[in-house]
Amino acid sequence: MKTLVSLSLVAAALLSGCAAAGPKSAAAEPGVATLDVRRTAASTKALDEIAAAYLRLSLEIGTHEPGYIDAYYGPPELQKAAEAAPRDKAALLAATRGLMAQIDLAARRISDPLDRRRAAFLRAQLRAAETRLQMMQGTRFAFADEAERLFGVRPRLKPLASYDAELAKIEKLVPGDGALADRVEAYLDGFTIPKDRLQKTFDAAIARCRGRSIAHIPMPADESFRLEFVTGKSWSGYNYYQGGYHSLIQVNTDLPIRLSRALDLGCHEGYPGHHLLNMKLEERLVRENGWSEFSVYPLYSPQSLIAEGSANYGIDLAFPESGKADTERDVLMPIAGIAVPSDDRYWQLLKAIKRASGARLTIAQQYLDGEIDRPTAVALTQKYMLVSPQRAEQSISFTDQYRSYVINYGLGETMVRAWVERGRPSRDEMWRRMAKIVSEPTLPSDLLAR
Repeated sequence: MKTLVSLSLVAAALLSGCAAAGPKSAAAEPGVATLDVRRTAASTKALDEIAAAYLRLSLEIGTHEPGYIDAYYGPPELQKAAEAAPRDKAALLAATRGLMAQIDLAARRISDPLDRRRAAFLRAQLRAAETRLQMMQGTRFAFADEAERLFGVRPRLKPLASYDAELAKIEKLVPGDGALADRVEAYLDGFTIPKDRLQKTFDAAIARCRGRSIAHIPMPADESFRLEFVTGKSWSGYNYYQGGYHSLIQVNTDLPIRLSRALDLGCHEGYPGHHLLNMKLEERLVRENGWSEFSVYPLYSPQSLIAEGSANYGIDLAFPESGKADTERDVLMPIAGIAVPSDDRYWQLLKAIKRASGARLTIAQQYLDGEIDRPTAVALTQKYMLVSPQRAEQSISFTDQYRSYVINYGLGETMVRAWVERGRPSRDEMWRRMAKIVSEPTLPSDLLAR
């Protein structure tokens, strides 16, 4: 997708000239040996204290909005204390702004590059918390402003008409009478996984996603996940990270599941997506560094752009070029009992649909900014996303629930891809860069060209 973006550099700008470093370790930074150890220790202590306050603050905010906390695996007594006596939203907003001021003050004394990134991360997370608390109290931001304040990205979206050329190409792939969306749906229905074969198909898909990921990124020996099929959700898949290197992965079966979703969800929710990212953050930042702030994951924060972007890009990283089609054709279709097509039209169609997927963000912007009503948003989703009325309704229901969160998928993937593939690196180097993104305090601004 070629949607243009500009990135918020608020966190870096507020660090008194200490721009957020790119994804690299402190050991590789010149001049580390000359640091004032006493000053560094004091700065680290200040960050630890701010991080502890941020952790308690996040848990208390979570008591005011179900789903605000996507994951928490710190001490249970902290969560119980937060739930037992949470401050009201006004007090939490004041506390958030107070912590932001403390970060700004502490940042002036920070010399260590990794600590600077830690401070920038905390500052960006707090700005997102401030924004969400304002929204909880009735403040409404324009779509682009909301996205930038919550996720660190200001989207510049293409007009819907710019996707008409892609629809014309799809017309040639699926000729016939009737609406194009109906023809596409009818064709793709032929690749639906029977319900009695979902478990085996997804088990095989996730195993291959894991195998390709562990060949490049080491994982804890005791990592694991549990897979469930659920109903009544606005999303197609979800990873609930539970700490201790374990996840619960849920797949929504409200609508028939097509074969393409097996590897997509296996990579996105599992490896090298959400499960792997959360494991590496726990392993490297929480357990090794003792950074308590990473034991909590507020959903409406810059963490989500990194999480969704790396999870989406991870599909192509794990299965480059024809790797995905070959795996689906040779492995998954036989398991699912789906007839292998005689040509590659199916995979050409999926690629063309993805190229038009940026239309979803433009529709969300117009809908949330009140430029179009819900029936129009559903109709436009059918037209540009080439889906049934039921799938279009599910898409708009997701936008109703998560609002500007929708930007994190396409824009996040574009940004992660650009950073990982910059300079035409080798496959091994691409995986090394991916490992850095998911193992360090990465912000959207870290993915900027330098």
